[in-house]
Amino acid sequence: MIFHNALDIAEIVRQLQEEGYAVDPEDLAHISPYLTEHVRRFGEYSTHELGLVPEAYDPHLDVDFSPLRGDAPPAPDGYGQAA
Repeated sequence: MIFHNALDIAEIVRQLQEEGYAVDPEDLAHISPYLTEHVRRFGEYSTHELGLVPEAYDPHLDVDFSPLRGDAPPAPDGYGQAA
């Protein structure tokens, strides 16, 4: 569920950027993909979609998260880039 929510958030951010909206990394920092109030922990889930193969996952978002990192030292290669 968390990964699905993160995918949905990323897709919406991309759509907003395509429409010309500026996406503030501070705003994204406050969005949590781990929302649980609507989750029914023990049931009533549909399983008819389990055989469907999802589209390839694209982790890239064109948002500069460097202002949120502050004065931290640079991360090792590959770990400093935002998704």
